[in-house]
Amino acid sequence: MTFGEQPAYLRVAGDLRKKIVDGSLPPHTRLPSQARIRKDYGVSDTVALEARKVLMAEGLVEGRSGSGTYVRDRPSPRRLARAGYLSAGGGSTPFRQEQADSAAQGSWDSRSAQEEADETVAGRLGIEFGDRVMCTRYVFRDAGRPMMLSTSWEPLTVTGRTPVMLPEEGPLGGSGVVERMAAIDVVVDNVSEDVSARPGLAEELLALGGVPGHVVMVIQRTYYASGRAVETADIVVPADRYRVAYHLPVK
Repeated sequence: MTFGEQPAYLRVAGDLRKKIVDGSLPPHTRLPSQARIRKDYGVSDTVALEARKVLMAEGLVEGRSGSGTYVRDRPSPRRLARAGYLSAGGGSTPFRQEQADSAAQGSWDSRSAQEEADETVAGRLGIEFGDRVMCTRYVFRDAGRPMMLSTSWEPLTVTGRTPVMLPEEGPLGGSGVVERMAAIDVVVDNVSEDVSARPGLAEELLALGGVPGHVVMVIQRTYYASGRAVETADIVVPADRYRVAYHLPVK
């Protein structure tokens, strides 16, 4: 096989990637061994190994202990709607709004605990480093499969010693930030979301069922009431399974 200017390991990886994408190497098929790649492409062991590493880093293949390396399933990304926040009828997040549909199969688990705000959280909430916040960690599931993680922080200077101090407990547990804040006379009037992508952390990928090297989308969301941040959250979504779609009405 003739190679041009591109490094040989990238060309080998590119050819194998093409076969995976076009179905020549379908899901659950064993990837050619390092020796086979070396022979078929006329490259060294080092090149063959690096090509396999590229495919693994891209999440196209996975290693199975004592068995070899196999092509992974490539699901078509599903739409994850971000269509706004309803102030009437609950003030729920977009995920909870979607789950109001009788056909939806979503569920979530959560746990809350008081923490001291680190510098990042303090900066986003406009509070002092070390101030107390209520931290709530969520695992959202779609038909039983983990599909989204969320960690939220609320300043206890706002919710402390109120009936809504625990987001998922009490008379308004699970109602959403907008409605909960309204119950203590805090009117949420603005929400910001910044979306970025990065390699998933080991604990995130373990929780989401990903493999090392997988990319996740991170939605950094903050609720404001008259310019004051009353909740901020990091929402983590596997980029290979979901695409974030926004519907923004024109006013």
